[in-house]
Formats: sequence, C-alpha cells, structure tokens
Amino acid sequence: MILVIPIGDVNEDLMEAVSAFIESYYSRFGQRVSVLRSLPEEEFVGAFNGTRGQYLGRRFLFTLADVRREMKGTAALGVTSLDLYEEGLNFIFGLAHPSLRTAVISTFRLRPEFYGKAPNEEVLKERTIKEAMHELGHVFGLQHCSNARCVMHFSNSVLDTDMKEPHYCGSCFRRLKRNMEVFL
Repeated sequence: MILVIPIGDVNEDLMEAVSAFIESYYSRFGQRVSVLRSLPEEEFVGAFNGTRGQYLGRRFLFTLADVRREMKGTAALGVTSLDLYEEGLNFIFGLAHPSLRTAVISTFRLRPEFYGKAPNEEVLKERTIKEAMHELGHVFGLQHCSNARCVMHFSNSVLDTDMKEPHYCGSCFRRLKRNMEVFL
C-alpha cells in the first residue's frame, strides 16, 4: 500500500486527485493507495531555516519513514504546502529517499499565484500529480530521464513540470515494472 500523507493544511480535493491518480497507475502493480490523516506542521519545526524562510526537505523523510513502517506501507508520500529546499538549491518541488521508501512534495511553488497568475486548482492538481509520480518513481528506483515529456525528467522550473506528461515513458515504465517485481 502506498501511503499519501498530508502535512499541515492541504486541500482535500487536491489530496483526492493525487491519490486517485497514483492508485490508477500503481494498481497495475497491485498497489492500493491510502490517504492518512494530516501530520501537523509543528512536527517539522526543526526543519525550518529562519534565514531562508524555508524547510529542509530531508528532515521530513525520517518522520514519513516512521509512519510507513508503523502502517506497514510499501511507500509513503508526504504532501505539504510548505516551501522546501535542499542544501545547494534555491528550492525543491520534492525529494525522495529510496532506501527509506519515502518522498515529500511541496505545492508551494506549484501554485500559479506564486508566479503572479490567478489561482487555478486544475493546474495545481496537474502539477502536483506530476511531482508525486516523479518522486514515487525515485522511491521505486527510477533515475532522471532525458525525455522532456516523461514524468521522470528533471524539473528545473515549473515550466519543465508543465511540459511533462504525468506518466512514465516506455523506457522508464519498463524499468519501473522490473523494479516493482523485485521491490514487492
């Protein structure tokens, strides 16, 4: 079972869209998806960097791994609206740790209004689904793909995310299929 875990106040419709898409894709590997109750943002106060005004993404992964182990999940995906970063990077849309079988994604910079545009829930859902699929691909052993349309292509900006499809290309899908046979 893939566990989807909201962190803080994350829109329920968004969580439903993301979890439904993940399940529609990963059910071919026998994976169901369960959305858990929200973890409070306060649990991650130690990840906050006051100088940057952002949260260190890797600090989320260990808490998510604890939840995954406790719930006996195959993988855990945290979804937050907090702004995440990693050392050496200005920001991240998401981060995965394959050996912990966890990932976290942030909607903070996926929102059109972050770029001065009008709010658009459909665009936010599409972007969030793509980032969720990307990070889960990493959890299950996929690397970045050179195909700009593949969901595993690296997103340096939200424009890259917008250009991608929410699916794995043929090559990445074949790798994922082999990995899932070993993983499960």
